[in-house]
Amino acid sequence: MFDTPAFQTLAIVLPIFVLIAFGYGVAALGWLKDNVADALSEFVFIVAIPILLFRTLATAPWPESQPWFYWAAYFGALALIWALTTALARRLFALSGQDVPLAAFTAAQSNTVFVGIPLVLNAFGDQGSVPLFLLLAIHLPITMTAATLLVENKGLGLTQSREMLMKLVAHPILIGIFAGLVFRVSGLAMPAPVAMASKLMADAAAPTALFALGMTLRRYGLGEPLELVALISGLKLIVHPALVYVLAFHLLPMPPVWAAVAVLFAACPCGVNAYLLAQRYDRGVALSSGAIALSTLLAVVTASFWVWMVSGVR
Repeated sequence: MFDTPAFQTLAIVLPIFVLIAFGYGVAALGWLKDNVADALSEFVFIVAIPILLFRTLATAPWPESQPWFYWAAYFGALALIWALTTALARRLFALSGQDVPLAAFTAAQSNTVFVGIPLVLNAFGDQGSVPLFLLLAIHLPITMTAATLLVENKGLGLTQSREMLMKLVAHPILIGIFAGLVFRVSGLAMPAPVAMASKLMADAAAPTALFALGMTLRRYGLGEPLELVALISGLKLIVHPALVYVLAFHLLPMPPVWAAVAVLFAACPCGVNAYLLAQRYDRGVALSSGAIALSTLLAVVTASFWVWMVSGVR
């Protein structure tokens, strides 16, 4: 019973929802004020996540040859989900402006840290560690950069474009990404105290963000419109991994375990970074937080299905 995919997935996903529920309960009981959630989100977005990105890109091992087909399978499906969500949000729900890329980012961004890592390692152990890292290392930098560019781009003239460029240069997420890449290229070794301090700060990012998300859910509920929240959750949990499954197992050449890792990575619920970005720009917060909560709850069932679908490969 305890070694079944359903139970293993429940053991992985339930702690995430417990952290969100804990934040919700603290806010409901009035132990912390609403503005604490905003302050915690600012801390995660400006300090903890950039340090996490810096540390990952600066210190993680990198393979000699790049698996282009593997990346194409995952990010090709991600791009399709992004485009589909953009079209549906505009046509069916009349979203416009910054709300559109924030909705698309929510549908495409996976919860990689809390769900992706334990889900893949529980399913495939050391066999899954290399392909897992190859997605983990570039997933957030690519999706966060794309979302930031789209949210900041107002489609205006030269002056506004210059203002957008200045905002991007000072953007904490992009600073963390670029600093990590520069440090990596420099070939320098990170001093032990700095490495430990950065690890402690990076480890605080995800639980703090989930707790803040729970407090925010108390304020916004499951989000409006609820139909769009449900649509985003369905695209993330069913359509995204289905697209990756077709690309990785049937259209693009790669080892079977690598294909399975890409599918499980795509099967993760909406990532908390979508909420952090929405909170940062004060747009679509209810939508992103609701989609994260609903998709995380439903992932207990859907992720179990995808684990079953790929569990036979080795």
